Amino acid sequence: MPHHPSHPPYLFSLTKKHGDMHSPAGHSSAADAIAMGSHVGTHIDGFGHFSCGGKLHGGHVAADVQSYASGLSVHTAERIAPIVRRGVLLDAAGPDRVLAEDAVLTADVLRGIAEGQGSVIGAGDVVLIRTGWAQYWEDATRYINAVRGTPAGPGPDLSGAQWLSSHGIFAAGSDTVAFERVPSHDMPVHIHLLFERGIHIIEALDLEAL
Repeated sequence: MPHHPSHPPYLFSLTKKHGDMHSPAGHSSAADAIAMGSHVGTHIDGFGHFSCGGKLHGGHVAADVQSYASGLSVHTAERIAPIVRRGVLLDAAGPDRVLAEDAVLTADVLRGIAEGQGSVIGAGDVVLIRTGWAQYWEDATRYINAVRGTPAGPGPDLSGAQWLSSHGIFAAGSDTVAFERVPSHDMPVHIHLLFERGIHIIEALDLEAL
């Protein structure tokens, strides 16, 4: 399963096979174990995912609300209420196409897509951006497209993120591993949406059927 190269992967192991142990009646059992990081497959970013200047969204001092043993005490994903909202799909790739890895979705580009589709984005909406990269899902190497340990792929730049946030949306998501255009070591889109505006990001979606 594809995962961000800087996070732990999905790990599966058959920890006990049939025949390793037998009951007096000749029965045996098998058991397995699963371990994975929180950035494997489709997931939503909580506001605790990124900090700036040692603080989280809302002014929480990161050092005061985190521990290796317990994680974060604020802004964790399980605190996000079930999301049942109006969705808007922006098809950046178009039918049967896949965006190039260096495609940048600026404010002008996203605005043009929305206008071309006749889509209106309202406050509280969830905006999903289709780049076509879900078609690479079965080929994890191509999907992640890591360059020197960092994924490379299409997505919004800061202006695109600011255009999205200006509509007062609840969340934004896409079919790529990082949502924003990468590589981008400063991750300005994540900082703007999660830290500055309190807007969730959903990554690695399958939007092909939509």
